[in-house]
Amino acid sequence: MFDLTPNETTAILLSLRVSFWAVAASLPFGIALAYLLSRKRFPGRAVVEALTYLPLTLPPVVTGWALLILFGRKGPIGAFLDEQFGIVFAFRWTGAALACAVMGFPLMLRAIRLSFDAVDARLEQAAGTLGASPAWVFLTVTLPLVLPGILAGVILSFARAMGEFGATITFVSNIPGETQTLPTAIYTLTQVPGGDAAVFRLVGVAVVISLGALIVSEWLARRLGRRVE
Repeated sequence: MFDLTPNETTAILLSLRVSFWAVAASLPFGIALAYLLSRKRFPGRAVVEALTYLPLTLPPVVTGWALLILFGRKGPIGAFLDEQFGIVFAFRWTGAALACAVMGFPLMLRAIRLSFDAVDARLEQAAGTLGASPAWVFLTVTLPLVLPGILAGVILSFARAMGEFGATITFVSNIPGETQTLPTAIYTLTQVPGGDAAVFRLVGVAVVISLGALIVSEWLARRLGRRVE
């Protein structure tokens, strides 16, 4: 259907790779923080909540600049990771995954937290009175009930990662074959005379991927919903 060039195929595959790892790496933190914000009251809770949602309100370029300052080779976190573990984020595909994870995390967190808020605490209390440990209650009662919310958060975060542009291009630039994702490839082609055909191809691929993700998520959400009921 799409007669893609090797560079276009590379950009698409890189976007899928970056989006997958962005979601996979941030999901455990999203579940843990959503549970913490939903169930616990602690000093500084409002500050933590505000900081986690900050990427939604900041311009993406500002987020990318902050990541470059912190995780660049000379940044406090980036220098430590490079010297101690050989992990480099700046101008690497791993940095693109980090930027996408940061930008998509608030959407994931919001969806999961709303699911935790909707769980009837009496169900958890009933399981506890029957002798189940808090960890077992979470795994067997709470987690199954919030699975639809987790799925929604994953899809929202994945879609945000697939469309991320500002933070990514600021943090890791637009290097073909290394950090050039689908959105940055489209942007590059819009600046090239005669690149309209390639833009249409990549836009078509983006639409297909987005629709596919939405259809699959809706199908899974219905199945999970029936199972929870």
